[in-house]
Amino acid sequence: MPLPLGAYKYKWEDVPIEKVNPMLDRRIITGERIMLAHVYLKKGCIVPFHQHENEQLTYILEGATLFWLGKEDSEPVLLKSGDVLIIPSNVPHKAQAVEDTLDVDIFSPPRQDWLNKTDLYLKQK
Repeated sequence: MPLPLGAYKYKWEDVPIEKVNPMLDRRIITGERIMLAHVYLKKGCIVPFHQHENEQLTYILEGATLFWLGKEDSEPVLLKSGDVLIIPSNVPHKAQAVEDTLDVDIFSPPRQDWLNKTDLYLKQK
């Protein structure tokens, strides 16, 4: 809903859910220079190794997820409800949900591959 001065108000339940693959859904709200997403991962969901120019903050609201940073044989970092991980620009990373998980991802700038649906690494089964 547009507000004065270019501000907008959203309700999560009004934002459509996008089924990315059978194990991962998301909702996206984006501004000019920042993106906010609810990401729903089913237990066992794997987000393959990838990297992007966007700085990323991941905040786990519910559940638990392992993250590998830098390389696949690195020691995984376990994030549980209430934990926040900052992933700098261009750092390779991978994730695996060890429980059904709801996380909030914040990206700056917005992920163009998410907006134009070219994030093929997530669409693999």
